[in-house]
Amino acid sequence: MTITKSHHRYYDLILAAFVVVLLCSNFIGAGKAAVIELPYFGPVIFGAGILFFPISYFFGDILTEVYGYAYDRRAVWAGFSALAFAAIMAQIVISLPVAPGEYMAQYQQGMVSVFGNSWRIALASMLAFWCGSFVNGYVLAKLKIWTQGRFLWVRTIGSTAFGELVDSSLFYVLAFYGIWPLQELIQVALVQYVLKTSWEVLATPLTYWVVNTLKRKESLDHYDTNTNFTPFRVKV
Repeated sequence: MTITKSHHRYYDLILAAFVVVLLCSNFIGAGKAAVIELPYFGPVIFGAGILFFPISYFFGDILTEVYGYAYDRRAVWAGFSALAFAAIMAQIVISLPVAPGEYMAQYQQGMVSVFGNSWRIALASMLAFWCGSFVNGYVLAKLKIWTQGRFLWVRTIGSTAFGELVDSSLFYVLAFYGIWPLQELIQVALVQYVLKTSWEVLATPLTYWVVNTLKRKESLDHYDTNTNFTPFRVKV
């Protein structure tokens, strides 16, 4: 049963946080491969974006579970647009003539190193994020109907497993193939997928608390029984 309201008090806040997390994960952490020493496993290479990106799926699950697939779809398009704008701005800033001086020359080199590949990272991220997020939202919405609103943990973990599989498979190949060694690329993609999905498992208690709190505060618990699941619209 859906209880409609004229205004959702917390949707805009979640949307803003969703976009911020997405930008941070793709422009601060995505280009760096870090390494950590684990007992029995030795050195494990992972993308630094893992610190941020799973939070976007956390928000996506909350949006779909509480507000419905259409509101999550709107957030995905907002994130997509923000990534596109940031990538264009990065290329414009890099292409501007550099002022004379050793400091600015070194600064320009640093910007090129960090953001020079941003167009490729952004395109890969936008495509992977777009596909993975819609898979995540679709699976969660359908599971909510099939389970009749029970077993939230099945929906959040299951949808994330499918969504992150699509996202990780697309992103690392499109963004870093030919730049990173193939073996490292595959290893990072696999580690990222496991870590992202594990993050969702660990965040399950927090997900329950946030979802239940929002449902109570918003007086809303949406079921996508008559939803048009096309990703090619923004209207809710």
